[in-house]
Amino acid sequence: MFNDIGPLELVTLIVLAVLVFGPDKLPKVIQDVTRTIRKIRDFSDSAKQDIREELGPEFKDFEFEDLNPKTYLRKKLDSDELGLKEIRNGFDLKKEMAEVTDAVHGRESEAAQAPADSAGGRVDMTKKPERAAAADDRPPFDMDAT
Repeated sequence: MFNDIGPLELVTLIVLAVLVFGPDKLPKVIQDVTRTIRKIRDFSDSAKQDIREELGPEFKDFEFEDLNPKTYLRKKLDSDELGLKEIRNGFDLKKEMAEVTDAVHGRESEAAQAPADSAGGRVDMTKKPERAAAADDRPPFDMDAT
């Protein structure tokens, strides 16, 4: 619960609590806080149990943590129902980035030099030399557009 609080912060909180509540009231305040936390936990557990009973036996494996979208997606994506692990393992980011870099710089990549595969080949992303623009080839000028 308090994994991110260091020892110095803990000592500071204790000293601050002693200064605010005083040494004579501090044990009573701690008891009240722990009692309140215990009541909240009991209320939460009973509410979860009531919801599980109302849902019926078909939702016996229902977890309330699944209501968090991040947890639900992580659980569904980790199960290999969709075959995402094969896709993830088949994707080579370094190779793809090298091909994109070669295409941007106009160099021939190793994949483009290799013969095309039987699945239809790859798209050629290399820059094609454009024809030299003549001096008379001006774009049209529209007086009404300016």
